[in-house]
Amino acid sequence: MLKRWFPVLAALASVALLVLAWAGAGLLLPAGPRPEPAVVKVEQGTSLRDVGRELEQQGVVRNRFLFQLLARAKGLDRRLRVGEYDVPGGLTAGQVLDALAFGKPRSSQVTVPEGLSMDEIARLLGSRRLGDPADFKALFRDPAFIATLGLPGPPPTLEGYLFPDTYEFRVGASPREIATRLAQRFREMFSDDLAGAAQARGMTIHRALTLASIIEKEAAVAAERPTISAVFHNRLAKGMPLQSDPTAIYGLEGHDSRVRPEDLDRDTPYNTYKIQGLPPGPIANPGRASIEAAVRPEPGVDALYFVARDDRTHVFSRDYGAHRAAIARLRQSRAAEARAERAAAAGHAKPAPETPGPGAAAASPPADDPGPE
Repeated sequence: MLKRWFPVLAALASVALLVLAWAGAGLLLPAGPRPEPAVVKVEQGTSLRDVGRELEQQGVVRNRFLFQLLARAKGLDRRLRVGEYDVPGGLTAGQVLDALAFGKPRSSQVTVPEGLSMDEIARLLGSRRLGDPADFKALFRDPAFIATLGLPGPPPTLEGYLFPDTYEFRVGASPREIATRLAQRFREMFSDDLAGAAQARGMTIHRALTLASIIEKEAAVAAERPTISAVFHNRLAKGMPLQSDPTAIYGLEGHDSRVRPEDLDRDTPYNTYKIQGLPPGPIANPGRASIEAAVRPEPGVDALYFVARDDRTHVFSRDYGAHRAAIARLRQSRAAEARAERAAAAGHAKPAPETPGPGAAAASPPADDPGPE
């Protein structure tokens, strides 16, 4: 009886050995070498079957079916992380599986500078190929999305709540994921200590951010932030308009950021030459130093005015008379420098009729400004 079945059993054993050899080769032997790593994309909702098919087509694994069986056997079929991966050749199926389940996806690093508006941040992210700027702009104003972020209020837009920092985003991250990361970073940064300092001054977080954004746009020298903050606090306490130039051009499309006399006369909810107190919300996204200054102004400062020097530091004055005198001194200094430059140029060139050229206005001081600047 055994002799009759021996050929069948031997054939089955041979088939089993062949199957084991085939499976072993597919799982234990690496795929062929590649001159460049393969870029493997795992998108949201991509099935294990689709991943296996792409891996086989690119020659990353020998057999997609064996790859899928291995993933299920190791319980990693639902652990593949969304992202793009650089997978070199010469890896076994198990090593490829570990790379997709535990490895680091391709990423893009972007630095969001302090003082950008949310629309400028949208354009920055678009320039780094992280998404369509229009999608970011819409998301930053979407009440339903903003409500999911756990921000105090919640605010009407994300202006002021997109924290300036250096970020690393996986390639293929959605605008929603990126915007969430920026807002979460703000929540991490705005500690209970800062919130308590704002409350002690009778300020909500939104009002503190609004003032911080103005300080961010006004202060070119970091050390002056608390002093500038004190000036604005003093003006608020006296019921004086803040008269901050950057607020006059907030939200103007295509503006070159240079404030002109006609800008100060614009009727907008943000123009502090036209409104009393703070604007309805931030005009930019401030960094931590400006937020600190907003809730902790420099003590003992009684100044109500400031005007910029050419080195971008400021002269601070207690009253309007002293402010006017500071402006006059700066004008005299600039005029003297302009005369010296013209004299120096005349010494190296033939005399010419003195007529105002296209650069004449640049040497002139700015128009008299009754506000803090």
